Amino acid sequence: MLEIKMTNNKKPNDIKVMVVSETPQQRMAFSDTVRSCGFTLIDCISREQVGRKHYQANADIWLIDSDYDNQMVSAIDASQPDTVLIGFSPAPFLNETQRYGKWQRKLKRKLAVMLELPELMEDKRFKSSDRSWQFVVFLGASMGGPSAIKAFLDHLPTELPICLLLAHHFNSKMIHTLPRILNRHNDWRCQVISTTQMLQPGQCLIAPINQKIVCDSNGRIILLKEDWQGEYKPAIGELLKNTSDVFGPELISIIFSGMGSDGSQHLAQIQANNSQLWAQDPEDSACASQPRAIIESGFCQFVGTPEALAERLVDFVNEKMA
Repeated sequence: MLEIKMTNNKKPNDIKVMVVSETPQQRMAFSDTVRSCGFTLIDCISREQVGRKHYQANADIWLIDSDYDNQMVSAIDASQPDTVLIGFSPAPFLNETQRYGKWQRKLKRKLAVMLELPELMEDKRFKSSDRSWQFVVFLGASMGGPSAIKAFLDHLPTELPICLLLAHHFNSKMIHTLPRILNRHNDWRCQVISTTQMLQPGQCLIAPINQKIVCDSNGRIILLKEDWQGEYKPAIGELLKNTSDVFGPELISIIFSGMGSDGSQHLAQIQANNSQLWAQDPEDSACASQPRAIIESGFCQFVGTPEALAERLVDFVNEKMA
């Protein structure tokens, strides 16, 4: 690891960080670590994106896991940071708790020494024993989804130790009407994600259309300054894989009515993470292709109407808690 260090006398919440890395897994790990230090993450991008943007003197730290070429040197010179770290070992997946924790502590220790901030080594990570929830329920839907999701929520008690995350292909100008549709006749608090926030029981967070989100091992939903990739937004398959990598057997994913096969891209890996995968009965769906793709993959563990899916979830959680 190459380091370029200058002086720093700022407090953690005053420190701004720029991350440049070439893989989504590495960028996610850097983002998680930067925020756990209490720093402000300016951006988390690839080297190619650096050349398309202009950064003035607003970053105190650059973390670079990419080629250190003339383009990068010019960008850093323009930003005039206090500290630059170049070259890192590959970060484990966030659900590999011990290996990931070791990787993160190594980076935080390096930053603590360079910035003379020993408090960075205090463990601020979210402990599972402190959580007010035990399971994350990921919901994916598209055409015909609102009525199916609403029926599911109407039959699902908010007292369960679960939190909900919904990815729904929707019109970007109309997405903020979705909470009003889903909230009627039940006590679930539905809202579109507009900032980084923690998962909470009794709440259904809705993925935005125009900005990508990722989950981390703290139970945070992190709003990124980048778009979803691919034809469908939000990308159900991408988010399903992320949540499975992070939460493993604590994740129950349910795919409801929708057109196409978004959500079926990474099912073998999801199976390896011991996450639950369920689907709405195609015969009960307004648009059957999306749940049918899940069922035909061979990895689906339960199929039912929205009401039956809610009842199965209650039973599943109660069985696990017992």
